[in-house]
Amino acid sequence: MAPAAFATLVSVKDASGRSALLRATVVVVAEGGLRALTYRAVAAEAGVSHGLVRHHFGTRDQLIAEAMEYAIDESLRGSNMLSSGLTVHEFADGIESLADREAGIQSFQYELLLESRRRPELRPLAERHYQAYREAISRQLHRLGVDDAELTELIWFALDGIVFKQLVAPEDPAPAVRRIRALIERAAEG
Repeated sequence: MAPAAFATLVSVKDASGRSALLRATVVVVAEGGLRALTYRAVAAEAGVSHGLVRHHFGTRDQLIAEAMEYAIDESLRGSNMLSSGLTVHEFADGIESLADREAGIQSFQYELLLESRRRPELRPLAERHYQAYREAISRQLHRLGVDDAELTELIWFALDGIVFKQLVAPEDPAPAVRRIRALIERAAEG
């Protein structure tokens, strides 16, 4: 595990109970994909017995579903998307830094999104992921006085692309973020 990339997940062994198991699940999947996800791997990452993982979640699919909810919640809480009173500039800055702060959580989510193409039973998790981020963006735009569904979609697609690109081959997203900021400013003035 690269220390900087997964810094937000380093404290897995310091967390307690279910949270520690969910964090451990995120780390295991972020590092090795869903093929690496076993009760033993999660237990080893969390520093507990594998029976405890089975006890808390019952099935691997339940573990995956709860870990996705956990990842979405952690990602949104770690961003500024749930904050009130943001300026356009602050909102755009949150887009730019999402991948840097939450690389492990974002990697986990993309692993599940890709796996949902092969496993239809995971599609509701993918839909939940997209819905949560779209709603957060829409709420922030609304707070800025912008009610534009097409702009929400544009920002969501840009954010999704920026985060994925930053995970795979990081480069400076500032030009794209400046353009997003300008679009939001124009919409807020409009």
